[in-house]
Amino acid sequence: MVIFILVILVVLILASIKQINQFERGIKFTLGKFTKIMNPGWNLVFPIFQSYSKVDIRTKAVDVPEQDAITKDNVSVRINAVIYYKVFDASKAVLEVENFYYAVGQLAQTTMRNAVGSVSLDELLSEREKISDQICNIIDKATDPWGIKVENVELKDIALPEEMKRVIARAAEAEREKVAVITKAAGEVEASENLAKAASLMSKTPGAMHLRTLSTLSDISGDKSNTIIFALPVEVLKSFEAKSTDEKIESNVKK
Repeated sequence: MVIFILVILVVLILASIKQINQFERGIKFTLGKFTKIMNPGWNLVFPIFQSYSKVDIRTKAVDVPEQDAITKDNVSVRINAVIYYKVFDASKAVLEVENFYYAVGQLAQTTMRNAVGSVSLDELLSEREKISDQICNIIDKATDPWGIKVENVELKDIALPEEMKRVIARAAEAEREKVAVITKAAGEVEASENLAKAASLMSKTPGAMHLRTLSTLSDISGDKSNTIIFALPVEVLKSFEAKSTDEKIESNVKK
């Protein structure tokens, strides 16, 4: 009888040993009441009187399904996101909410729709990181009583209607054309200023125009297929005119 009782006790103790892994925490209940949090390792949970449940405390990545939302300026969009969170208090995650996996997912969906509805389409497209931080803060504050820490929320994709895509494409094209026209105009202004400075400097320097003409002829003479038109600088014509005038004056003086 003693051996039988000892065997029963050994079997009972072996059946009561429960292993908690390093990435888990155990929640022990005694007669239906919360007793303690079981740390990693072997723990005793006596059948009938006690029970337990495991909670994974690793960071979880949850894909939030695509949601239809309307922005502040009444543009319909479809958005999806991914949320990263972890359990920092296993007892609250079990005692305060029925299924924290499902609860966090539903809270993320509603918060994401509300956040999109409070901004315009331009803000949604250009300030995605700011909106993600805003959603993260709202969800983290709401899940704190559940013992859950939301680490990050990332908006993965923002799908626009085809009509809106065409409008945005036309607006972007018009903006690029505007920049191109402004750049071209600025270049023409700068070129004209440089040409004016060069003309002013060459007009004040004797022989500068003649040297410039010779340099131009040297550049175009390399290709024999070109037709060369020899253009006399104004200074050369003026020099001939001045020489002719001097000869006339000298002739009149001799007479």
